[in-house]
Amino acid sequence: MIAFVRGPVAAVGIDSAVVEVGGVGLQVYCDPGTLAGLRPGQEARIATSMVVREDSLTLYGFADDDAKNLFELLQTASGVGPKLAQAALAVLSPDQLRQAVATEDLAVLVKVPGIGKKGAQRIVLELKDKIGAPSRTVTGRPLQAQEAWRDQVQAGLVGLGWSARDAEDAVTAVSPLAADNPNPSVPDLLRAALRVLSKA
Repeated sequence: MIAFVRGPVAAVGIDSAVVEVGGVGLQVYCDPGTLAGLRPGQEARIATSMVVREDSLTLYGFADDDAKNLFELLQTASGVGPKLAQAALAVLSPDQLRQAVATEDLAVLVKVPGIGKKGAQRIVLELKDKIGAPSRTVTGRPLQAQEAWRDQVQAGLVGLGWSARDAEDAVTAVSPLAADNPNPSVPDLLRAALRVLSKA
């Protein structure tokens, strides 16, 4: 198990980053909020969870250990794989997820692409006694510069399964939310864009 990686960021892509560790470039798949805090050439520490399959070894990365632990816990629920768990953490913060499960708020859970009403009910049923209460101290997510948030949000939406056209329309719809903020929060804007798409 690789619990975290630390080293200079070699590259940042749409859904992953490459971190150089001991002369080896490790590809780490991250949600848009985590990617927004990474810059090529700068050192980073990314909490990681390794998913082992017969034909692959995949590293998923997170801004902190709390998100990583919740990612692993989500996968203990029936029908939740790593991609769906990562999508949940792209749309909702760890505390929002805990709150939704604790209060059986299915309306919040079904905002995650790939989670329907039955899936949300199953997550609540299987995780309610394990997930814990919200900490009430939400760790700030990395902020993205004004000019770059659009690409990050659009890439995140495409990575979650929306078409490029739908993603572009949603980014345009939420752009007023970022207009007066020199450092708009990419995770918040991504969630707002997903709300726009869910109503479409």
